[in-house]
Amino acid sequence: QVQLVESGGGLVQPGGSLRLSCEVFGLSISRYAMSWVRQAPGKELEWVSVFASNGNTRYRDSVKGRFTIARDVAKNALYLHMNNLRPEDTAVYYCAKHSPATPSRPGVKGQGTQVTVSS
Repeated sequence: QVQLVESGGGLVQPGGSLRLSCEVFGLSISRYAMSWVRQAPGKELEWVSVFASNGNTRYRDSVKGRFTIARDVAKNALYLHMNNLRPEDTAVYYCAKHSPATPSRPGVKGQGTQVTVSS
């Protein structure tokens, strides 16, 4: 059974930084693409970033240059380093097994961690 457990969210001022972590159980992240998706209040889920099994990474345009996705195969964990945070980054962030056909609607994701960017 696949289980994804996120942590690291919180309240941060605009311009601040956070690091989200995702422990992955029941699935080897070295064999699958893993992603981060987020859901802002009153909005649909949206794809944020993906770490492909071959090591390639991609980002949505609005977070390029500010967010960095990383993985630790030994720990079977995924991370999202977020810098220069903006109020529009406020959302629940979910770690997910990447769904190439529907990246914003992954079939497997965690319970989420809240990120609030506010002064």
